[in-house]
Amino acid sequence: MKKILITIAFILGISVGALAQRANTGEFGVNIGLNTSTIQDASGYNADYKAGVNFGVSGEYYFSGRWGIKAKAIFDQKGWANGTLFLPDGSEIDGVDYRLNYITIPVMADWHFGRRRNWYLNFGPYLGFLTNASETSNSADVNPLFNTTDVGIAFGIGVKIPVSNTASIFFEYDGQGGLTDLSSPLNNGGTYQNIRNSFNVGLLFPLR
Repeated sequence: MKKILITIAFILGISVGALAQRANTGEFGVNIGLNTSTIQDASGYNADYKAGVNFGVSGEYYFSGRWGIKAKAIFDQKGWANGTLFLPDGSEIDGVDYRLNYITIPVMADWHFGRRRNWYLNFGPYLGFLTNASETSNSADVNPLFNTTDVGIAFGIGVKIPVSNTASIFFEYDGQGGLTDLSSPLNNGGTYQNIRNSFNVGLLFPLR
């Protein structure tokens, strides 16, 4: 998993860095955050929320003073609490907590606003790759119960505050809403999507 994240981060940094250097404008960032996640079905049912963490890297290429394109590579802990595990033999276990670890890659349009343009809004698609799924009550591996990819919409709002000529600190709210079914037919036939919210802090460095 670490090798996958390092490879994605390297490719992301090379791609955005090349664009930014050609236009002499862009940023590279690192962040860590606190997640709250759940699942939702077609009827609007939400399971109990579960806490987790995320950490990742980002790169942004500026098209203008107000618009840019931002890509991220994130290690994301998702899941839900107090769920039900449906077994292949038709039996079920209640009170189960799930932890789903993903490498998530959002690509978003980024709009900068405010008098100093230090606020930003972003929106775009994401692709997630499941690296591990466990039932945390007994630390059981439940990878076969879940699809290996997750596709959805990412969005966020944040503010960056310069702390030196070469770095800014940023604070942001970052949300994700899944569009694809996260589970296989072994989940008793239901259709569920990931819902994830996070509050992040990180550092941004200009690419020149």
